[in-house]
Amino acid sequence: MSSLLYDSQGPRAKQRNVLYTVLFIAALAAVLWWLYTALDEKHQLDWVLWKPYLGSTEAYSAYIWPGLQNTLKAAALAMIIALPLGAVLGIARLSDHAWVRVPAGVVVEFFRAIPVLVLMIFGLALYSQYTDVSSDDRPLYAVVTGLVLYNASVLAEIVRAGILALPKGQSEAAMAIGLRKSQGMRLILLPQAVTAMLPAIVSQLVVIVKDTALGGAVLTFPELLAAANTMSGYYGANTIASFTVVAVIYVVINFSLTSFASWLEGRLRRGKKSTGAVLGAQDVADIAGTAATGAGR
Repeated sequence: MSSLLYDSQGPRAKQRNVLYTVLFIAALAAVLWWLYTALDEKHQLDWVLWKPYLGSTEAYSAYIWPGLQNTLKAAALAMIIALPLGAVLGIARLSDHAWVRVPAGVVVEFFRAIPVLVLMIFGLALYSQYTDVSSDDRPLYAVVTGLVLYNASVLAEIVRAGILALPKGQSEAAMAIGLRKSQGMRLILLPQAVTAMLPAIVSQLVVIVKDTALGGAVLTFPELLAAANTMSGYYGANTIASFTVVAVIYVVINFSLTSFASWLEGRLRRGKKSTGAVLGAQDVADIAGTAATGAGR
């Protein structure tokens, strides 16, 4: 029996896949056992090293929670600014006017080519020399600036690619009922492109959350990863335990963000399913008249 995408596996292929699965599980088990024995020999699994995180709340209240707050604050500010800025730049790159399209393309390609860490360092120097921002707030400003400039440029390309991926008939249909290009973009193209772009956008948001750690490593921004270093020094010789706890927190945050995006994508797709209704000539005329007069705004 065959499916629509590929032929069903034969007996030899099934046996081969079972063998590959068994070998993979065995190799994974061997790696885990080697990791366990190596950590145990170095006494990294002793309860005294894990007790501050599993048997007390002091580490969370004194180190992890403040660092997590700074991480979420920087990531949230960067997302709030980068998302609309990236959408504007992406749409601007599709403009028919060269004086709009060319500058937007230069901005996107320039900031997309520079490492985000360089942008953060540049932002820190900029705020230090040319602004009155206090020294305590400069790392946060620099981290957010670097994240916004880089990720807005990447998001602009995601938006542009998502719109260009739509069938050409969508824009032609918008023009056929009398919509201007801006109206067609806002009412027809963007709503459809958002659903297709959502996985890529969420992936970039996950990158924003993780890249806040660069500020802690280089700019002394007191985020979650910097809290792990401080905890490791305070409790002494429990580096693996500290970074394991922080890694689990990052996994939970990013998994929650991805799960929410998957739920939202499914909801948007279900909401856009056609009802099967057929529009008559009068319906089309009414839509065109509403778009032309602006009565639907």
